[in-house]
Amino acid sequence: MTILVTGATGQLGRLVVQSLLERGADPQSIVAGARDTAKAADLGVRVAHLDYTDPRSIAAALDGVDSVLLISGSEVGQRVPQHRAVIDAAKDAGVSKFVYTSAPKATTSDLVLAPEHKATEEAIAEAGLPAVILRNNWYTENYAADLARAADTGVVAAGAGDGRVASASRKDFADAAAAVLLEDGHIGQIYELGGDVAWTYDDLAAAIAEISGREVEYRRLTPDEQAEALRAAGLDEGTVGFVVALDAGIAGGALADTDGTLARLIGRPTTPLVDGLRATV
Repeated sequence: MTILVTGATGQLGRLVVQSLLERGADPQSIVAGARDTAKAADLGVRVAHLDYTDPRSIAAALDGVDSVLLISGSEVGQRVPQHRAVIDAAKDAGVSKFVYTSAPKATTSDLVLAPEHKATEEAIAEAGLPAVILRNNWYTENYAADLARAADTGVVAAGAGDGRVASASRKDFADAAAAVLLEDGHIGQIYELGGDVAWTYDDLAAAIAEISGREVEYRRLTPDEQAEALRAAGLDEGTVGFVVALDAGIAGGALADTDGTLARLIGRPTTPLVDGLRATV
């Protein structure tokens, strides 16, 4: 079985390739799809040029491939056409397993990021691909900047209210993707994946305090206060609105659910918040 990992030079993609190798996959059975193939040379597997905006490169990368992991693109607003190009090529190639990294409750969530993931899931279903959907919660590493800032200022400021986040480390999500790619029995499943503990921003502040060795408080901001702070930091209006909407989604519980599915897939507990944050230092 040959496995293509798209976005293989990204932070998640690299970890998926490493996890596949750790689980005993033959390096020659793994294809690392990358826009810049030179950046994939150190992965120790086969490498193929793959650009989400170049259908010919996608088709070539899929030659002889049985299973595909489509790691969602990073260009907000461009994801759907880019993803659809991979979906169409995978359908033409007749792949036997198509795995996609989506967002929590993508088809029903009010989270600002959800619509592009919903559209991608719908495109996968329309194509009739034998698919597995991995609805990944937040990566703990997303809070590395908060850790650095709070270690300096003693403050975590956000508009997330009392919302909870069932985050896990990228390694946890990468291990889940590798398990699904290598194991039978997952076709047709939609997995809501989150960390074992759904934490609050007060918990985040406490974790940062433990790591930094200083007192850290969580300062709750209203949407208007958060928007003003982001503008003062030099962010453009589009980014300001996006961040405020993200935190509003968190405050509303969009990232709070966890049922142990991720831990069951990877065969171990997920990485605790403080350990995941400490690894970013």
